[in-house]
Amino acid sequence: MIANCGEVQLYYEKSGQGRPLVLVHGNGEDHSIFNEAVALLRERFTCYALDSRGHGRSSRGVPLHYRAMAADLCAFLEALDLRDVLLYGFSDGGIVGLLAAGMTERITGLAVSGANLSPRGVKSSLRLRIALENLLRPSPLLQLMLREPDIRDEELRRIRAKTLVLAGSGDLIRERETRHIAKTVPGAALRILPGEDHGSYIVHSEKIARILLAFGGE
Repeated sequence: MIANCGEVQLYYEKSGQGRPLVLVHGNGEDHSIFNEAVALLRERFTCYALDSRGHGRSSRGVPLHYRAMAADLCAFLEALDLRDVLLYGFSDGGIVGLLAAGMTERITGLAVSGANLSPRGVKSSLRLRIALENLLRPSPLLQLMLREPDIRDEELRRIRAKTLVLAGSGDLIRERETRHIAKTVPGAALRILPGEDHGSYIVHSEKIARILLAFGGE
C-alpha cells in the first residue's frame, strides 16, 4: 500500500487487528526485516511496517534527513488517522521514533532499539568504517549517519509516550548513549539485552515481537 505524506509517498504493509503498531527499519533496510516479528505481532496489533523515504518502495531521490523522516512519519499517522499508536523503531528508525514522539500526541507508546543522539553516540570503530566506505563509494545513506542526528535533551524531555529503550550488550551504539536516552526521556524503561548485538534480536527475528507484546500488548 502507498500513503501520500507531503513531499513523499511511503510504502507500507498492513496486517492484523488491534491497537496500531508502526514499525520503522534501520539504514539501508526495508520493512521486510520485520516479517518474522509481524507474524506474531499481528495477533495482537494492527501492524504497519513502513519503508522510510529513500528506502524500499517509498519515494527515492529525496533529501535524507532524520527530521524529514520524522515529519514523514507524523504525516503517515495523520493520513491514516492512526491514534494511540505504539511505535517501534530500530537503529535509524529509533532515531526517527525519538524525534516523532516529541512532535505528535498520536504516539502513546514508544520502543526504540540501538538509537543514537549524535554521530558520536556510535562506537568509533563503526564511525571509521562508515567514513571509509563513504570515501570509496559516496552514499547519501552513509553521509546521513556521518552528519546526523543532532537530538537535544530538551527534545527527549518533550516525549510523553510510555517509552522502552533497548540495546544489545554488544551493540554498535555506546552504552552510555543508550543509558542517557533512557534517563532523559520522562519515565522511560531501559533494557540492555545480554548476548545480543545491534540487530541480532530484531532483523528477521521473533525476539523483538515478544518484547513488544510484553511492553505494549496489554
